[in-house]
Amino acid sequence: MSPVSKNVVIALTGHDSRSHAGHPRRADARRNYGQLVEQARIAFAESGADASLDEIARRAGVASGTLYRHFPTRLDLIEAVLAEQITELADLGRGLLASEDDFDALSTWLRATLTHALTYRGLSAAVMNSALDRGNGLVSAWHAELFEVGAALLARARQSGAVIPDADDADVMKMVGAIAWAAQDSPDSPAQADRLLALLMNGLRHPGRPR
Repeated sequence: MSPVSKNVVIALTGHDSRSHAGHPRRADARRNYGQLVEQARIAFAESGADASLDEIARRAGVASGTLYRHFPTRLDLIEAVLAEQITELADLGRGLLASEDDFDALSTWLRATLTHALTYRGLSAAVMNSALDRGNGLVSAWHAELFEVGAALLARARQSGAVIPDADDADVMKMVGAIAWAAQDSPDSPAQADRLLALLMNGLRHPGRPR
């Protein structure tokens, strides 16, 4: 997990790889935590933010009480799932910075970001509403982390001439968010999102770059 995601989650949810006494968690506790987050990721993707917590515990092979010891509230579990997904997106982007094809690297990461937005929009809304109520910086920290990665990929593509020189970081990220919003209620949501993203990438592609 990146420093931004890890520190924010620890600060807001109290979850860390160490116990309150400063000692490493037992292996079974770490395993239970990981299983709960993984099964919650699947359940939330299938059923949205209202997925049954008892069913998540059952899928993870633990008692409901174990889930609530790790995650006292539903929001704590949602935050843990999103933190993991944000970290994976950021790590993917940083890895793509070493890709030979700057345009494909940018396209791959924007597609992954779009898929994340479509899959976890309900979770993100729940966290955003809570963040506004509590006045914390969780959502801002996540946005900043992803923006930094996206900006680096776009800057690399601009410098190599793969995309048009006036492609703006903020504009591109907003357009990806707009695509997710436009496609979310469509009967063919993933397909429509792919079509709209293809239009965006064609607009970003430098005219002198071969297709």
